Amino acid sequence: MTDNLCRISEISSKHRRVQNIAHLIDEENLKRIHVTMDGKKARGVDGISKSEYQKNLNENISRLVERMKRQAYVPNASRRVYIDKPGSRKKRPLGISCYEDKLVEARAAELLNAIYEPKFYDFSYGFRPEKNCHQAIRKLIHQASHGTRYIVEADIRSFFDRMDHEWLLKFLSHDIADRRFIELIRRMLKADVLDEGKLLNHDAGSPQGSGVSPVLANVYLHYVLDDWFAKVVVKWSKGSASVIRYADDFVCCFDYREDAERFYRALPKRFAKFGLELAEEKTRILQFGIYAAKDRAAKGEKKPETFDFLGFTFYCGMNQRGTMSIIKVKSDRKKTTSKLKKLNLWLKENRALPVKELIMRINRSLVGHFHYYGVTGNGNSISTFRYRVVGLLFTWLNRRSQRKSYTWDSFYHGLLKTFPVAMPKIYVNLFE
Repeated sequence: MTDNLCRISEISSKHRRVQNIAHLIDEENLKRIHVTMDGKKARGVDGISKSEYQKNLNENISRLVERMKRQAYVPNASRRVYIDKPGSRKKRPLGISCYEDKLVEARAAELLNAIYEPKFYDFSYGFRPEKNCHQAIRKLIHQASHGTRYIVEADIRSFFDRMDHEWLLKFLSHDIADRRFIELIRRMLKADVLDEGKLLNHDAGSPQGSGVSPVLANVYLHYVLDDWFAKVVVKWSKGSASVIRYADDFVCCFDYREDAERFYRALPKRFAKFGLELAEEKTRILQFGIYAAKDRAAKGEKKPETFDFLGFTFYCGMNQRGTMSIIKVKSDRKKTTSKLKKLNLWLKENRALPVKELIMRINRSLVGHFHYYGVTGNGNSISTFRYRVVGLLFTWLNRRSQRKSYTWDSFYHGLLKTFPVAMPKIYVNLFE
C-alpha cells in the first residue's frame, strides 16, 4: 500500500471523513495500473484493447486526467454479456467496461478499499485483501461446532441490480467529504448499459464485472446488514449471534430459536428500507450444528437438515472413528452437475483438438476445481468429479470418427499413461 493510501486508511480508522482524494486519480497511478491490467480481457463498446491504448499511452492518460480535473469525464456505456450461473438455468449479466474506464475504476477501487478496510467487519470475507471463501467456510464450521443451534439461510434477490444509488451515495458521503470523488462514483453508477444493441439507463444497481462494483457492494451491505447486525441484532439476542458474509451471500448463526425467528421477521423489513428483497423460497430457519444434532438425537429425531453456502453443502456427520458428531462439507451437487454439463458441451465442440491440447485444457479446469473444492473431508466428491470427467473424455474421443478409437483398456492404460489427467488433491485444511 502506498503512502497516500496508508494515510487515507489511518484517517478512516479514526472515524474521520476523508477529504481531497479525487486528485489521487493521477497520471502516475493510472499508468501503474495500466501495467498490471490483463490485456486479454474482453473489450468494451469502443473496441479498444490494452495494446491499442498503449500506442499513445502518455497522451491518452494525460487527456483522461485533464478531463477528470475539469469534471468532464463521463464513463462510456458498459457492454452487457451473459454467462452461465452455476447450479441454475438463469444467466448472470456482466458489464464489460471500456479500457480507459477500467483504469479509472481500478484506481477508484483502491481508494475505496483504503477508506473502508478499517471499517469493514471481520465477518465480511468477499473481495477483500487477505480474505477468501475458505476462511468464511472455516468460520461457519467453527460457529456450528461451538454453540450454534439455528441457522438463518438467506438469499438476496438480484442484489447487484437492486442497489439503490441514492442510498449508496449517502453511505459514501458519510465517510467521504470529497464531492468530486462522490460525483465520479455517481457517474459510474449512472453510466448506460448496452444490452443486445439497446442502450439502457438505470436508477439502481452496479454491473458485475465493473472494477469498482465489488467494493461498492461491500459498502452497501456493510451499512444495510453488517453494521445493523453487529450493533442491533447482537444486542437484542439472548444468546450468541453471528453472521458470515461473502459478497451478497450470507448465513446467520444463533444459539436460540427465538433470536433466529426475531431476526428472520426483521430482515425483510430492514432490506425493504434500502430497496432490497429476499428470495423467500431460498430464505429459511433450520436447526443445525453439533448441539442441534445432539438435541435431535436425544429426542429420537433425524440428523439436522443440510444447507448450501459458497458452493458447498454443510451437514452433520461423524468423525473417522465414529465417536462424535462433526460439521462436514461436500461439493454442492447442483453446481457440480452444472459444471459437468458445461464440460460435456465443451468436449463435444472441441473433440477434434489434438489429444495433448485437449487434456491439457481439461487439466487446467480440473486443477482449478480441486483448488476450490479440495477441502478437508471432500475427497470423495472431487474424486467422483474427476471420474466423471474422464468418462466424458473417453466418450467424446470415441466420437471423433465413425470408428471407435479406444477401448476402455487402451484409453485408461495407454492414452492416460501418456497424457495423464490431473489427480484430485486436498489443498485446504478447514480445521486449522
